Amino acid sequence: MSWAALLALSVALALDAFAVAVVAGLTLSALTKRHLFRLSFHFGLFQAGMLTAGWLIGSALYNLVAAIAIWIGFALLALVGINAIWHSFHDSGETSRTTDPTSGWQLVFLSLATSVDALGVGLSLAMIRASIAVSACTVGLMATTLTLLGMRLGRRVRTLWGKRVEALGGLILLGIGIKMLWDHLRV
Repeated sequence: MSWAALLALSVALALDAFAVAVVAGLTLSALTKRHLFRLSFHFGLFQAGMLTAGWLIGSALYNLVAAIAIWIGFALLALVGINAIWHSFHDSGETSRTTDPTSGWQLVFLSLATSVDALGVGLSLAMIRASIAVSACTVGLMATTLTLLGMRLGRRVRTLWGKRVEALGGLILLGIGIKMLWDHLRV
């Protein structure tokens, strides 16, 4: 695989991480270095890990794994999106703690949801005998970078539009999940 193709693949895989990171930047009441590190590290790690897992599974199970992965990704994005919408309208003293997308189960769900497509790509890379070490490192670094940029962008938007933009963030997550599912069902 050429470097140009690998970079294009890395950007394509990282775009959902970027979109979710924008939403994370919108929902956090304060954006700290710890938030930036946790989300970008986990998104990059999960992208690289799922790509590697897909490569290891190989092409024999491609159709089964790809079909299941789409449904899992949709369910996770819908769950987190609905949670963000609900919390935007039910503000309480602990909202910022319970809606922190950079910790706990939300971090795990978002990391899985944004990396399930990498599993399918990893299976495809196994078929063309691409170098998994180079591919996983490139995909992981791109996801990390775009996650950092997305969180910063989300923070700027929140500063301009206020806290109610959290509901918009939840709708965006739902939209990403629905689009992912729609694209799968159309094929």
